[in-house]
Parts: sequence; structure tokens; C-alpha cells
Amino acid sequence: MKPMGAIPAEFRGDGPLQIAGEMAEAWIEAAGDTPLFVYDADMVTARIARLRAAMPAGLDIHYAIKANPFAPLIAVMAPLVDGLDIASKGEMALALAAKPGSAISFAGPGKRDAEIVAAIKAGVTLNLESEGEAIRALMAAERLGVTPRLAVRVNPEMELRGSGMRMGGRASPFGIDADRAAAIAKRLVAAGVDWRGFHIFAGSQALDAQAIIETQAETLALAGRLADEVGVTPPLVNLGGGFGIPYFPGEEPLDIEAIGLALGERMASLPPSLKGARFAIELGRWLVGEAGVYLTRVIDRKESRGETFLVVDGGLHHQLAASGNFGTVVKRNYPVSVATVTPGGAVETVSVVGCLCTPLDRLADRVSLPVAGPGDVIAVFMAGAYGLSASPTAFLGHELPGQMLAGGRDTPNAIFTSSAP
Repeated sequence: MKPMGAIPAEFRGDGPLQIAGEMAEAWIEAAGDTPLFVYDADMVTARIARLRAAMPAGLDIHYAIKANPFAPLIAVMAPLVDGLDIASKGEMALALAAKPGSAISFAGPGKRDAEIVAAIKAGVTLNLESEGEAIRALMAAERLGVTPRLAVRVNPEMELRGSGMRMGGRASPFGIDADRAAAIAKRLVAAGVDWRGFHIFAGSQALDAQAIIETQAETLALAGRLADEVGVTPPLVNLGGGFGIPYFPGEEPLDIEAIGLALGERMASLPPSLKGARFAIELGRWLVGEAGVYLTRVIDRKESRGETFLVVDGGLHHQLAASGNFGTVVKRNYPVSVATVTPGGAVETVSVVGCLCTPLDRLADRVSLPVAGPGDVIAVFMAGAYGLSASPTAFLGHELPGQMLAGGRDTPNAIFTSSAP
């Protein structure tokens, strides 16, 4: 038997799984079938409120749409956050449906000319990733006769220690190297653009609060040095994010209160070059990751050479990360449960496998679960971030799963299926 991560507290209980106060089977009935993602809007709302309370007053909170681009979820979050961060023209359309262009920033290497033009027209801030991209943005703005909103994404010298994905401290396609960033910024200011400041992102999925505290301190120091070199206070310094969530056995939740306290102390003693600047943090996974559940029904129960397999109607084509094939070096188990069975009965060691013709399609590897069979529903937790949109949905031609938004006093439950993308 192999261990699995801890089920989020909001989904623990003595009976069959409930999501936002309703049985998992009720959500499936409303959607029409499995597989199905259900996102709890009230959990996300509470998460944002906790973050606001923990962070220094006046710190902007941005939601990185890449974590989960489900339109009804964005609609709930948009009034609660200060900005939306995007990485494509498709995400831009989603963001503009929820926020004005002035509250949206566009990062990512390889922006096509059409994307740059669309962003400039919409008043979206372009976080420039290279000197070449800066030149293309200036040329596009001149052709349009529009003053562009431009910021410089900086590739910092430091990396976020212990992060799952390191974005700084090395050669990178992301951002302009710190030793060249000020020169580009000065050129932009001299060109008369609507200068929007710096975006400095060092890593993601960190669970070490002290590492994030140290990285934020270094980021503020770097922003101060760059502002001195440019000679203009940046209107906004995006400090990036990096806040992780505990997917796997032995991982503990991040102490965001400690992070907020330390950041507040740093922001109380800023250098003169940063006085008057606004600051933001950009989070995706931490805001939505724990609020999502992937529900998939058992189709077959199979015994093979002493092992038991529960074969489900979903798989890695919907939830690649849970299968261990999305940036994980060692296969470890996400938290899973049998959503239709009351805990406390007989248990067994089983593997939960998907319906795809590949041995990689394994959602849980030799975990202890209540005895289950065809018709029961498996719940895969921590499915609110980098789930459906980060998975190879076209692989083997299976239908798309449904998506639902649960809870939210002012938002009706929304259902998106393969016939209503």
C-alpha cells in the first residue's frame, strides 16, 4: 500500500462525499453523467478573504487564469480580486468578459503579433519577455496610433527555494535578465509608453513560508535597484506568487499569515525609489486548487496477479496532474476517496486506473480505499487547478467531462459539458 495526500477539510465527513452541501451523486445527476469536475465557489471566496486578511493593506491580489479558466469561476472571482493575469489571446477574451483591460496583464513568451495588437487595443498591460517583444510592441502601437500599457517581466538572479517549478536564477525564456531590464525600461519610458512597472516571478508551488519570505525580500530589493536605474518609480511591482498547496503525503499547508506579516514589515521600509508604487501578488493554484473535485465512475473491477484495479470512465486525459505526468518526477498519490460509500466499513488496497490505452493512466496507485465496484464514484481531490485545461483532452477521442460551479450565493450552478464548451 502507498500513502496518499490529505483530503481538504471541507470535504471530510462521516457519510458519502458532499460538495457545497450536496451529495456528489446529486451533482452528477444535475450534470447528466460522469466524468465531472465540481468547483466550490464558497471555498474560493473564503480563500480570497483569508488572503486579504493575511496580506498587508493595499496589496493587490491578481488571479492567474491559467490555473483554472472556467468562465463561471472567473465571473465569481473577478469582483473579489484586483487583477487578472493571462497568457494567451483566448484567456484575454475570458478576462475581458469579467474585467476592464486596465485590470488585466498579459505574460508569457512567444506572443504573436496579433496577440500584441489585440492587447494594446484592449488596454491590457503587456509584460514584455524580451527586447524583441518590446520592439514589436512599440511598432504595433505606432501603427495603431495608441499609447500601449507596457511592463517588463524580469528574470531575477534568485530562484524560489523549494519551489516545484523554478522560474528564476538561470537562463530562461521567461523575462528579461535582471542586468538588462532597466535599460529596456528606460527605453520604454523615453518612448512615451504608459509605463506599468515590473513583473518579477521566481518560482511556483512552494510550501516553505520562509523561502517565500526571503524571495519576496529579494524581489523588493531588486525592484528598488531597477527603479533607481530607470529613474522613475514603477506604478506597479508584481511580486509573483509561488504559494503552494499540499498535494502529497507529509506536506503541510503554507503559513500565509507569516508571509503576510513579513511582507508588511518589508513594505513599511521601502527605498525612496519605490515610494508611491503599488504592489501585487499573482496567485492561481493557491486560490482554486483545493476547491475542485474530479468525479469519475467505476466501470469495471478487475483482479490481476494479486492486485485489484478499479477502472473508471475518466483518466489522465482530464486530470493529467493526478496521474503523475505533469511535472512530477516521482509518482505520488493525490488524495482520493470513494464518494458513494460511507467511511468506516471494509477497506482494501486498490489502484484506480483510467479508460485510456496506456499504463500511464493511473489516478491512484495501490491506495487503501473502502471496498467499491462498478457504479461507485471515485473522487479525486485537489482538482481545482491545472486539471482539465492542463490535460490532453483530445487523446484517444473521448468526450470532454462536465464542469460545474457549486455554491456561491449570487451565482447559479453552472454546467459546461462537451456539448456546451
